[in-house]
Amino acid sequence: MSGFDKVVNTYDEALDGIRDGMTVIAGGFGLCGIPEGCIAQVRKMGIRELTVVSNNCGVDDFGLGLLLEDKQIKKMISSYVGENALFEEQLLNGELEVELTPQGTLAEKMRAGGAGIPAFYTATGYGTPVGEGKEVREFNGRKYILEESIVGDFALVKGWKADRYGNVIYRHTAQNFNPMAATAGRITVVEVEQVVEPGELEPAHIQTPGIYVDRLIQGRFEKRIEQRTITE
Repeated sequence: MSGFDKVVNTYDEALDGIRDGMTVIAGGFGLCGIPEGCIAQVRKMGIRELTVVSNNCGVDDFGLGLLLEDKQIKKMISSYVGENALFEEQLLNGELEVELTPQGTLAEKMRAGGAGIPAFYTATGYGTPVGEGKEVREFNGRKYILEESIVGDFALVKGWKADRYGNVIYRHTAQNFNPMAATAGRITVVEVEQVVEPGELEPAHIQTPGIYVDRLIQGRFEKRIEQRTITE
C-alpha cells in the first residue's frame, strides 16, 4: 500500500495493529452488509476484551456471534439482542456488559464521532432507562438527553465496490450502518466484493469518500440469509 492506493492483499495486513481491549465499530444490520472476513480475522487473531459497537451481534455461529463463542467481547454497544441466543445468555448471566442504545441514536453516535462532534442532544430515550444519569436540557418546551458520540480504534466496514483510492459504493440495504461506521474509526478497514481502478466509479454514486478509508481488501463472502421466509 502506497500513496493514495489503499489496497492490501491479506487480512493480516488489513487488521494489523488491532489489540486487546480496543473499541471496534462494525457495520451491518443482522447479517446484511456485515464485514464477515474482518470479523473472522479478529477471531483468528484471538483478540480479547473488546468493546464492540454494532447494531446487534450476528447469530450464534456467524458474524459477530463468532466472537461471543470465544468470549472475545467484553462489552457490546448495540440496539437489540436479535436472533443470537448466546448473546442473550451471556447478557443474562452477567458475562457480557451490554449498553442498549436506540438505533437512530447509535447511528448518530457514529456519525457525530466521525464529524468531530463530541456529543449531541436527542429526545429519544428521555424518561426511560436509556436516559438515566444523563444530562437533560429543555428546548422549545421539550426535554432532551445528552448522548456522547463514539469513535472506535478500528472500524470494520463492508462495501460492494470500491476503487483503489478507497472510494466506496454500498449495495442496496447493505448500506445500513456502514457509511457512519466508516467515518468513526481511527483506522477504517473496508472489505468489498469488487476493486476497480480510479476513475471507473461514477462520482455521484460514491457513498464513502476514500479520505475516510485507511485499508481496502477484496474479500469473498458467504452472504447468509438470517431468516428465510417462503410461501407454500
